[in-house]
Order: sequence, then C-alpha cells, then structure tokens
Amino acid sequence: MDYKDTLILPTTSFPMRANLGANAPKVYVKWQEESVYAHMQAKRKGQESFNLHDGPPYANGHLHIGHALNKILKDVVVKHRYFAGFCVDYTPGWDCHGLPIEQQVEKEFKDKDNVLEFRKRCYSHAKKFIDIQRNEFLQLGVVGDYEKPYETLDYAFEASIYGMLCIVAQKGLLKQRFKPVYWSWACQSALAEAEVEYKDKQSDSIFVAFNLAPQSAAFLAKEAHFSVEQTPKDFALVIWTTTPWTLPANAAIALKPKTTYAITSAGHIAALELAPKLLEKGILKGEIVGSFESDLLEKHEAINPLNGRASLVVLGNHVSLEEGSGAVHTAPGHGEEDYFLGLDYGLEVLMPVDDFGRYDEEILEKKLLPQEFLGAHVLKIQPKILELLGENLLHHSVITHSYPHCWRTHEPVLYRATTQWFILMDEPFLQPDGSKKTLRQVALEAIEAVEFYPKQGKNRLKAMIEQRPDWCVSRQRSWGVPMAFFVDKESQEPLFEPAILEHIKGIFSQKGCNAWWEAKTADLLPQDLKHLAPKLEKNPHILDVWFDSGSTFKAVCEERLKLYPSGLVLEGSDQHRGWFQSSLLLSCIAHSKAPFKAVLTHGFTVDEKGHKMSKSKGNVISLEHILNTYGSDILRLWVVLNDYQNDLSVSDAFFKQTADSYKKIRNTLRFLLANIADLESLSPLNPLDEWILAQSAQVFNQVQAHFQGYDFVKGLQKLLAFIANELSGIYMDICKDSLYCDGKNSPKRRGIQTAMLHLAHQLSFTLAPILTYTIEEVFSHASSLFKEVALSGTSVFDLKEPTLHPNEALLEEFKAPLHLRTLFSEALDCLKKDKQVKTSLELEIHLKEPDDFKHYAEWLMVSSVCAKQDNALLDTSAFTLYKAKAHKCPRCWQFTSHSALEPCARCAKVLEHA
Repeated sequence: MDYKDTLILPTTSFPMRANLGANAPKVYVKWQEESVYAHMQAKRKGQESFNLHDGPPYANGHLHIGHALNKILKDVVVKHRYFAGFCVDYTPGWDCHGLPIEQQVEKEFKDKDNVLEFRKRCYSHAKKFIDIQRNEFLQLGVVGDYEKPYETLDYAFEASIYGMLCIVAQKGLLKQRFKPVYWSWACQSALAEAEVEYKDKQSDSIFVAFNLAPQSAAFLAKEAHFSVEQTPKDFALVIWTTTPWTLPANAAIALKPKTTYAITSAGHIAALELAPKLLEKGILKGEIVGSFESDLLEKHEAINPLNGRASLVVLGNHVSLEEGSGAVHTAPGHGEEDYFLGLDYGLEVLMPVDDFGRYDEEILEKKLLPQEFLGAHVLKIQPKILELLGENLLHHSVITHSYPHCWRTHEPVLYRATTQWFILMDEPFLQPDGSKKTLRQVALEAIEAVEFYPKQGKNRLKAMIEQRPDWCVSRQRSWGVPMAFFVDKESQEPLFEPAILEHIKGIFSQKGCNAWWEAKTADLLPQDLKHLAPKLEKNPHILDVWFDSGSTFKAVCEERLKLYPSGLVLEGSDQHRGWFQSSLLLSCIAHSKAPFKAVLTHGFTVDEKGHKMSKSKGNVISLEHILNTYGSDILRLWVVLNDYQNDLSVSDAFFKQTADSYKKIRNTLRFLLANIADLESLSPLNPLDEWILAQSAQVFNQVQAHFQGYDFVKGLQKLLAFIANELSGIYMDICKDSLYCDGKNSPKRRGIQTAMLHLAHQLSFTLAPILTYTIEEVFSHASSLFKEVALSGTSVFDLKEPTLHPNEALLEEFKAPLHLRTLFSEALDCLKKDKQVKTSLELEIHLKEPDDFKHYAEWLMVSSVCAKQDNALLDTSAFTLYKAKAHKCPRCWQFTSHSALEPCARCAKVLEHA
C-alpha cells in the first residue's frame, strides 16, 4: 500500500505565485465598477467619522515613487480606520493652478497677452493630468472618492478660495506693501517661502571699504580712543557681502549696538572681536591703534565707493559677530532685515532691478551706476561691479554656500522690493472671545492642540511660525485665482466692500474666475454700485498657489464634508514649511484654530546610497517598473515595512527583500487556507490551539496598538516575528502530524482546523489595510465556513472584526514548555550536526523535572516521553535524549510501531475506519 494516498494532504486553489502585476489591476478595476468607496461609507453609516484630508498633488506630469509612498500611506491609514469601525471620509484632490502648468503651456503657446486663451490651455493641461494621475493612483490599490475628487480649478472651488481671501481682507490682515520679497527673475514673479529651495551656489565674497564722510571722519578722530599719537587721517568702515550686485542700492551700514569697534593704523574699521582675524588674513591693513563704541557713529555718514552717494551709519541687532566684519551693507530694497531697519531710520528704498533681474533706468536717474550697466543682468555683470570698486575692494574670494533658488526654474532668486499683497503675521485681529491677537500668536497657540507623528514635528512647525515673515500671496502670473479686488484709480486703495466681494464670489461660483478677465468692471459690480465703475480698476495679481491648497480645508472639510477640523493630514516632512503652514494660517484667520487634529509626516525616496533620485544621475527607478516587476501589494508592503518617517531607499535589492517577506505572508495564508478547506463547523479547541490563540491575541492587540499610533513598522515587525516563530516555527509545524495523519473528523484535528480558521481570520483582518488585493484573493479561494465566519458580505471590505482569545494565565503556563523547547532545539542541532539523527522523531526524551504539561512528545515532536534508561545520545541538566526504541511508522514516520513496515496504533485505527 502507498500510505501517502491515505494522508489528508492540504489542498487549496489559492496559488503559490501571486502574479500581482497581471492580476491586481483587474481587481482594482472591479472595485471601481462596484463603487467600493461608496459601499464602505454605506457600511459604516452612523458610526464615528474619521476624515483624512488629502494634501493635493500637482496636476502636472506622471506619478513617481514619491507619490506612491504618500498615497499608499494615506490608503493604509484610511483602511485601517475603516476596518476599526469608523465611517471614513477620504476625498482625493488636485492642485490645479500655478507656475509648473504655465511653464508647460508656454512651450506651445507663446502669446501670453491673450490671457483667456492661455488660461483655457492651462485648464486643459490640468484636466488631462488629473485623469492620467487618477488612473495611475488606482493602480496602487487605493480607495477614496475618486469619482468626485476635489479640483481647485472647479468653479465652486475657485469661489471658495476667493471667499477665503475675502475673509482675510475683511479681518484686516491683507495689506499692500512695497517691500523686499523672494523674486524669481526666471519666471518674473514673487515667490512664497514654500516656493524657495536651498542649494549650494558659488558667490563672490568681498570686503569693501566705505570711506567716512569728511565731517564724520573728523568727529571720529576727535572722539575715538587711540593708543598712539600718530592717528590715521582717513577712516573707512569695512563691509562684507556675498551679493555685490546689491551695492548700488546701498543706503546704510549697520553696526552692532553697544559693541566695540577697532580702528587700524590704515584707518580701517571693523568689530574688535573680528579685527585680529581680518588683519591676519590681510583683509584689514596696518595694526589696531584705536577703538570706539558703535553708538558713537550712529547717524554719521560713509560714502558708497560705487557712486559717491551717502551711506548712513545705523545700529542693528541683526548684525552678527560670527563672520564678516561686524559692518553690514544695508540695502532696504534687497533684504527683509534691511527693509525693517530702513523703516526705523527713514532710509530710501532703492530698487534699480526690473522683473527680469536686469538693472533698469533707476541706475541712471539716481546716478547709481554708469550707462554700461543698463539692461544687464545683475548676476552676469557682477564682475564689472568689482572692477568699479577699484582700490576700495580690499579682498575678493569665491565661496560655496547655501542659497535660495526658485523651486521650478532652479535658478537663484533675487531679494527685491516690489509692491505685493501680504498677509500680516503681527497685526492684531479680533478673536471669538473678544480679545485681539496676532496671527502668529493664534497659530502658535493652535499648534498646541494638534498631535504630531513624529513628536518633533511640533517644534519644527512652531519654529517656522515663530520666524516666518509676512506671507506674500500675490503673483504676477495668469493661471490662478485672481485677487479680485477693485482699486481706486486715484488713491490706489483697495475696495473691500462686502457687497462687492460677495457679488464677485457669486459670479465665480457660476462662471468661474475667468469672469475677472472676461467681464467689464461695471458687470462685476452689484446693481446699486455700478456707478462706481469709472473710478475703479482691477487688481492685476493672482493668488499664490499655496493659498489655493491652504484653503482646501474650507472647500472640502468645512463646506463639502461638514467635517472640520479633519482627523489627520499626512504629507512629506517638507510640508511643515508648505501646506501644513498655509492651511494652519488660513484656518487660524477664519476660525482661530488648526484645520487638523493630527499631523503625520513621512520622509522622501532616495536611491540605495541615500542620494536624491534624478534623471540626470540615472538613478531613478520608475513606478511603472516596480509595479510591473513586483506588483502593487509588494510596493505597499515596502512602504509600511520601512521607517517611512525617515527617507526610504529605493532599489531592486530592497524590493527583493520585501518580496521575500510577502512570500512568507502569502505562504502562511496559503497553508492555513489549504488546511481548513474541509472544515464544515467550528469545534472545541485543544490546549495547544488555546495557546496559539492566546499568543495571537496578545500579538494582534499589540499590532493594532502600533497601527493605531501610525507605527506600522513596529506593528508589522511584531506580526512577521509571530508568523515566523510561534505560528510557523512551532504551531503549524507541530500540527502537520495531526492534520495529515489523524482521522478526518478526529476532535483533535477539527480543533486545530478551528484554531487555524481563527488565525486566518485574524491575519486577514490585520493585513487587509496593507495587502488589500491579496486578502481579497484569499477570500476568493476561501471555504464557505471561513467566509461565513469572517465576512458580512462578499469582499475584503466586508471583513468582520475577528474574535480574539486572550488568556494570560495560559501564556504563563507555557513559559516553561517554551523554554524547554529552546533547550531541546539546541540539543537537536548538535545531534544533527554530528549526524546521529536526521529528525526529532528518531528521539525519545526523559524529563528530569517533569511538570503538569501533558503534551511534551507532541510539543517537541519526538516519538515519546520515556523513563530514564541507558545509552543516552545526549544528557543535559533538564533532559536526556535517547534513540527511539520502536519502529518507524511507514505512514506518519513516528517511531511508535511495534514492528517494521507496520503502521502504528494511531494510523492503523485511522486506516481501519477509512
């Protein structure tokens, strides 16, 4: 007889190989056709809500792996909350206005003066990529309201954005100012903080002597302290700058208040603390012969060597003594600190640079530079500035330092004073309790009520709010929401009449904001105010795109979902200076509180060496390659198996490792499915079954606690360790004998199958938010009983929360058997290494201190527990191992048969009743 034919071997149609790249997309299409998201919402109607508000990706270009990281994390969180019983709201969205789209359209359409045609093409470009990206997102196995996403170019959405702007204006926080801002000469527009990226740049570093005016020099010669009789005849303040192109606009030199400055025998002046180092380098000439306190020279004058204009000596707390000379070149038109210092001293704001970064007519009108500089780009003609300085240029070197660049063109930006609209950070405005606070104060207080994951995100955002300047929200472009205010032609004062603002908002909601360009002024005014039209002109600016995305809480959470504030926002850590900040500020203006209850951040995708991925480096691994090679569930597992709060390394090697982890999970599920296939009803459990379910209850509770705190990495590590050790390494290995060799309906076998069904249910429930397709596949191959126990419908989205079987007392009882098993495994390895046995079934064991545990033969997978005897194979302090005396059963392979080639008593009984 071939005893193999008498075994109950596991059987399942669930394939060993997933073929994810081919199979998963078909299921994702089915989910869309079956409106899975609507099904999920209907299933949880009336339950507590959880809203993850989507920070919108930009509707331009195809997705890359960074997009996948973000969307998969959001999807895992949303699904986890869904399976935990919440009614989830996740409305994906797209950011549709702004410079990147303009740049793409400009490649084909050069007539930018035709604003309406240009905007029409930008609209089409954005809509095209929304459709492209939506389809690409769905290939990741994500769910959400993709049938009705939010798009910032929708008429109602544009009206909502404009409505938010009106709130800012009516609260007195929107003001027009002529002040320095980040300026992109490459795209001729102001930039917000979040639109600036810092990278290394080579710059000219120069020290320049500004001679004191004769009257000021005479005053210093009289009042300063000198250690020699022969004092210098002339004096010069030595300034340091890395932006020589701004020197024509110099209006002052700032010294540090209450600080001692040194005078050299050559008349050079620098902070006493820095002077020795400058003398050593040969930047200052002579030796120190005198000193004075900085306050002495306040409001005296030096002479700009470029143009002979007066430069006022002023005092500024921003002056640093860590580098430079302690004398700071001050141009209020080219620096924020310079600008505010200029307000204190009434300095002239010179701005001789046009939108394209070229010197303009002001250099001739104010006699700042010679004719040859007119129309020259400031960065390109900078060497000529150095020539013009002549002997006043004391030192020149080239340094590499971190410098702001335009986020889109990657060109260095200029700091340039222009007339822009700003949201004021330090203007007090009325609060709900009747008090007045600044936006900075309100935002910092609001942060305290927000949970941050990781916790250091809180301090990072607070520091940025504490230090940030006023928010420049105006842009000199065409594709965006207009700052649709009328301005008085004579006074240039904006008109914030509520009736006008509300009327314009109504027009935008019906016709879109193209109406601002299409309609005449009179047609945009309410009937009773049309008579004002001849006195008014349209504000030409559009809104910063960060204002668009920052106000999405209003259009989506507040107005559409009625769920404000949102439960969570989840974006890359760079959004502390971007979307988190813009959303926070606008929400604090509207409601004096944060628009989100919690903030979760992730890192960025880098190559295996930790370098940023770029096409020029040739280190990009495309999303398409990963999906085709490995499949979406392996990509999803990669996201949550890694410490996503730091940067994630992308390489085939890492994905192969993840694929190995996926195979272990899949094979475990397959083993469980195959061994419960013939189970028709639940049965009582055996002690080992109760132990594994007590163990799983402990592990699954810990995993869920980690998942609840968004620590998917720790949760999965615990789960994978449980699968490898207790479940596969102990329980499943032990149970094979009973599953395959016991009678089909033996109580022990049915108990094991019942436990395995519960384990399959628990694993499916825990993994469903991550490996949603795979768990859907599990149930398409599941037995009727498994579906009945685990599902309330037909799909993975109908999973019921599994029953856990906690039993702390039982786990305590099993500590001794587990310890003994560890010792036994070490002994068995020694015997196998010495080639004394091939399997543990060849052994009998004598326990030197037996306890109440009755299942050691099964637990250790030996043929029997025996009394003490002679001829031990191995003797330890806890047990002695012997070669089994009985014969090997040809059916179950245990050494328990009375004679060779005859089945053991258990197998004989099974065969008899077969």
